[in-house]
Amino acid sequence: MRRSKTVLVTGVAGFLGSHLLDRLLEAGWDVIGLDNLSMGTLRNIAAHRDRPAFRFLNADVADPSTLEAMADDVDCVVHLAAFKIPRYGRALDTLRINARGTENVLELARRAGCHCVLASTSDVYGRNPNLPFSEDDVSVIGPSTVARWGYAVSKLFDEHLAFAYQDSFGAPVTVLRFFGSYGPRHHLSWWGGPQSVFIDAVLRNGEIPIHGDGQQTRSFTYVSDTVEAIYASMEKPEARGQIFNVGSTHEISILDLATLITRLSGLPGPPRLTFIPYDELSGRRYEDVRRRVPDVSRCERILGVKAAVGLEEGLTRTIEWQRSVTPPMGEGPR
Repeated sequence: MRRSKTVLVTGVAGFLGSHLLDRLLEAGWDVIGLDNLSMGTLRNIAAHRDRPAFRFLNADVADPSTLEAMADDVDCVVHLAAFKIPRYGRALDTLRINARGTENVLELARRAGCHCVLASTSDVYGRNPNLPFSEDDVSVIGPSTVARWGYAVSKLFDEHLAFAYQDSFGAPVTVLRFFGSYGPRHHLSWWGGPQSVFIDAVLRNGEIPIHGDGQQTRSFTYVSDTVEAIYASMEKPEARGQIFNVGSTHEISILDLATLITRLSGLPGPPRLTFIPYDELSGRRYEDVRRRVPDVSRCERILGVKAAVGLEEGLTRTIEWQRSVTPPMGEGPR
């Protein structure tokens, strides 16, 4: 009788990682979860800590010794751990952690001869003005003097490194470019996305911070839809060697997002806003992407996954969860 399939998930205690863990254990996978808990939390995976099919490692994926000592009998690696856009600095961490962590993961996949699913980002399209973004479109990256582009460049490097490993060693890779994933367990800061910060501001009766003029648009994807795409990319042989946009095609401006969250939270009147110029976000110049909408036809055709949770429904669920973990005014965090 064949043993259960085993997957290594990096960033398992984070937002996407913990939801993917739920899905994998439900489907009968054995899971080795790795996280250094710098942004993730054990609360996210507490329900599974005692399950025989789950083993948690508190370790740093950017440390080569973390994966060098790991057994090679894994059937798949899903690499979600990353450092995000240096909105308020830490560009060096973004570049180092993403590059080193991905190479360490790919080295493990090479030794094990297994499939690697790599989390990338819609940010790699940069300032490309042609919408919707197709996986074969060009990347239009801003100048190196703008630290904000370090994240996009780091994930582009990760993608190139993944395909170079596939070409050189034969270990198959799949790259997933996520578009604005959100939902319960997202980080309650800009790390979790604008919706996280906006909900927090509304629940605390504060002003919603808008970067720039708020006319920039995004496409937000509820976490269950993102997780289904990750899972399908693991299970379907046709996904190997492919890049997929993963997201919703519903486009909304940041200003309209603030208005919608205010309404769904049950507060009367227009949102209370405060506008923050981009030059106040970091020590160097900062730039934003004006519009971001994916072409998801490849994801639908090959993975069989289409975003199913509408924005209002997803935000309503997320607001309910965030309200449950937001302490009353004057109390510390739960």
